[in-house]
Amino acid sequence: MPMLKIFVGTMYGGALDVAEQVKPLFEEAGYSVAIYDNPTLKDLTGSPTELALFCVSTTGSGDYPGNFVPFARAIAEQSPGLGSLRYGLIALGDSSYGETFCGAGRQLDELLQGQGAQRLGERLEVDAMETFMADDAALPWVEEWIESEALKVA
Repeated sequence: MPMLKIFVGTMYGGALDVAEQVKPLFEEAGYSVAIYDNPTLKDLTGSPTELALFCVSTTGSGDYPGNFVPFARAIAEQSPGLGSLRYGLIALGDSSYGETFCGAGRQLDELLQGQGAQRLGERLEVDAMETFMADDAALPWVEEWIESEALKVA
């Protein structure tokens, strides 16, 4: 059974809630799923990660949440080369912050692609000003992502 790793960057638990809500969709699609809410570089590179989903909130001025900073910094500093990684990205933000809206997700996307990772499909950006519960946007997106990227294995 293939493994999907979900890496979570969250401040108040919203991104973790999204990860927990979408997990069953991947299990139904035939994946074993692990959620990392305090991710480390070893979680990503220690055992082969072929498919990953990143659920990342944005804090402050477009910054990563505290639990995600060491992970992102390790990717940037150690340049692990992620050429075999295929991933999806759910970015949570608040458009009232203007230019920094979903800044953490956008930064992460650039960082991963800079390491050779391949994003499958478009990044989902969830706006707290429009969507009270992020999983209301994430669940249909994940269903469509699994379908459109032919990720179903079961």
